[in-house]
Amino acid sequence: MDDVVVGPLDLTARVDEALAVQAVAFGLTDDEVGVRRHIVLRHLASPDARSLGAVAPDGRLVGFVYGMPNDRTQWWSTVVEPYLRRGGHQGWLDDAFVITELHVHPAYQKRGIGRELITRITDEAVEPRSLLSAIDTESPARRLYRSLGYRDLARHVLFPSASSPYAVMGAPLPLRRR
Repeated sequence: MDDVVVGPLDLTARVDEALAVQAVAFGLTDDEVGVRRHIVLRHLASPDARSLGAVAPDGRLVGFVYGMPNDRTQWWSTVVEPYLRRGGHQGWLDDAFVITELHVHPAYQKRGIGRELITRITDEAVEPRSLLSAIDTESPARRLYRSLGYRDLARHVLFPSASSPYAVMGAPLPLRRR
């Protein structure tokens, strides 16, 4: 991982750095970053939210992940539940750790950082399974998730604020190792 160190992250204190990584990785506008900042800080107010960061030797944050146990009353869960129900997968919403965000700066991708972030955070989960949503296209991220044991539970999921459809993926924990 080229001297990148993965470890605990005070995401509240470094939210702007994390969102700068997400903006580059995801192509977000300044307005979208502003909206996401409020969402991230609201999520982090949950006592069960956890985060990890990937820090370069110069101290720059180059990747991060955060998540929390699923709560069926939260917005994400209420949006995906009908899609999961159609496929008979609504039970996945119970006792699941949700990967809320996982982003690695493009200059640091394909070095195992994303794999390290997601496996380390889910290794700490007490829940028996993990959920996440990803843009519903074949991508390096989706290939990574599949290699870890995630499978599609729902496709063509439309979030009100997103321009692209998403897939909801789930995996038993612990995640598969190579």
